[in-house]
Amino acid sequence: MFNDASTPLSLLATRRSGKPRDLIAPGPDAAQLEQILTIAARTPDHGKLAPWRFVVVPAHRRDALAALIIHAYRAERPQAARLEIESFEQFAHQAPTLVVLLSSPNPQSHIPLWEQELSAGAAGMNLLHAAHAMGFAGGWLTGWAAYSDRVRDAFGAAPERIAGFIFLGTPAKQLEERPRPDLDKIISHWRG
Repeated sequence: MFNDASTPLSLLATRRSGKPRDLIAPGPDAAQLEQILTIAARTPDHGKLAPWRFVVVPAHRRDALAALIIHAYRAERPQAARLEIESFEQFAHQAPTLVVLLSSPNPQSHIPLWEQELSAGAAGMNLLHAAHAMGFAGGWLTGWAAYSDRVRDAFGAAPERIAGFIFLGTPAKQLEERPRPDLDKIISHWRG
């Protein structure tokens, strides 16, 4: 169906998520990342609110991110096991590039909160598509850190929420296709 890899539809049809732990250098350089984020910002946005933000965590700040997440986790779970703590250390150091996507709704706006949150999700998807178009892979993770108020507060403040940690890089191995939904189960035709 999408045999020509140069067509936009083929590009969309071939995007796959990469496991952040399997994404290696090179990642996008500064100019590429700026272009990726510019494209990510071209998303549906009722009311032109830009109800999302991107926070780039540079490589030299990954140790600080790991310390932040570990400190927040230990404050909530003082009996945390060593393996739990090590997983957060590894989490912060995955892939060469990390962008934290924040949902930044404007509660005073007449635009429904749900629409603002959907716009943040669309910005994340645009980011992944732009990275793929440049030859990179991305992995969008949440996990415990995305739901921690202490971690969130290091990037912003309520009502903001971490929509995800988006890791970008080059796949260390070919990305495998995953099962996709059966279209007969997810598409119907309204009959009134």
